Amino acid sequence: MAQTYCDAALGHEWHGPYHDREYGFPLETDAELFERLMLEINQAGLSWLTILKKREAFRQAYHGFDPDVVAAYGDADRARLLNDPGIIRNRLKVDAAISNARRVVEIRDTHGSFAGWLAAHHPRSKEEWVRLFRKTFRFTGGEIVGEFLMSIGYLAGAHLPTCPVHSRIMGRNPPWSR
Repeated sequence: MAQTYCDAALGHEWHGPYHDREYGFPLETDAELFERLMLEINQAGLSWLTILKKREAFRQAYHGFDPDVVAAYGDADRARLLNDPGIIRNRLKVDAAISNARRVVEIRDTHGSFAGWLAAHHPRSKEEWVRLFRKTFRFTGGEIVGEFLMSIGYLAGAHLPTCPVHSRIMGRNPPWSR
């Protein structure tokens, strides 16, 4: 039987705190949602442990994941990011971060916030979400979208029903449970 994330994270230095305090919990602010989307995008092809270890460097490099700041990045910022050894230096992922920040800023004009945009499109199946994200954002395939939505409470499955964290999340009324 394969080990679940709930089992694997137990007591782990990096996975434990993320599993217990963040994974599956609803997020509201544009910076929180944008950060989670960018971390999921940067995880593609790598381990989540690598991303968790680089998370603080990502926050610094991307100015706290403030969508307004990242949306204004130009060529000098792109070059800075591509030379920053603390983050994932992949041109496609860096370009996606800048483009996606611009989309978040545009989404605010029509839906008030990234969270408002998500709520306006809820509920959807995973396949419908993937199609919407592919139309809206860059570098958002099925696994990235699925993990992003599960990690912010829009898709079920982040935790086993027997995991103590599951009941805490249910107390926050995640979108997937409505």
